[in-house]
Amino acid sequence: MTDSSTGLLALDCGQTSVTWSLCTASGEQTGHAKGVDTSRPIEPQIVDAARAILTLTGETPAMLVCGSSGLDRPDAATALTGLRGTSVTEVRLAHDSTTSYLGALGETPGVMIASGTGVVTLAVGPGDVARVDGWGWIMGDAGSAYWIGRNALEAAMRGYDGRRAETVLTDVVAADFDDIELAYLELQADPNRVARVASYAAKVDQVAAHDPVARNILDKAAAHLAEAVVAGAHRVGLGRGEPPLVCALGQTFTSKRLLDQFVAFLTLDWPTFAIHEPQGDGLAGRRLLTGRGPAVARASL
Repeated sequence: MTDSSTGLLALDCGQTSVTWSLCTASGEQTGHAKGVDTSRPIEPQIVDAARAILTLTGETPAMLVCGSSGLDRPDAATALTGLRGTSVTEVRLAHDSTTSYLGALGETPGVMIASGTGVVTLAVGPGDVARVDGWGWIMGDAGSAYWIGRNALEAAMRGYDGRRAETVLTDVVAADFDDIELAYLELQADPNRVARVASYAAKVDQVAAHDPVARNILDKAAAHLAEAVVAGAHRVGLGRGEPPLVCALGQTFTSKRLLDQFVAFLTLDWPTFAIHEPQGDGLAGRRLLTGRGPAVARASL
């Protein structure tokens, strides 16, 4: 079936924002909404986002497909139940590593790393699949925007205390708060603290050209990201000789320094390594969900 004949609502759910695309006979509409909170069940948040989009657009798609951060055990039946009374009669859900991989590489073996607020790597070999990281901001997400922001905040306060050489990051953080000594209390109380901390990644990149502390944070992030790619590739039997196809997705990689360092680290393992351009975006991967295999949950009326 085509998107135009069934009506398809595709959601790409991250911790900072939800990107959506609605394809019906009347055309395609796109938009953004507030991100998901991975500390709470994801399916009800998907339902709320979908209902809001249906109300906003007035459209009646038959199918909802979604890839989301934090959706490690997707329950499509629960989501479909939550959408009773709407036009949706079929739901397909998967972790965003699966859908991002489909969008980037389709069914071709390789490695996809997606680094935004969080980070996850998915490697697909001839007979195996391996996920690396994506373990959340408390115990994982090394090299992600949150990781960069968290390290920037710590460096700023170390500079403020005189525990480390001065850094421009202290001034960057101080500019965002009435009293920098109370910043930690404000951040702890902010329900959007993960996305707010992650927003500092862009500020680190802005000052990195003239601040060695900021450069060091970006370089360490790149090392973490490269390490995840190599680990994933080796776990599925790729990269033992020729470098695998590697797609790097997400806002973190818009930092030229981080991307350059990421590539440089990977050339240590694979001297002829080069980034592979993705064949589509994240939403494209949501549309490719087939409902096959344990990674995809499917429910229909």
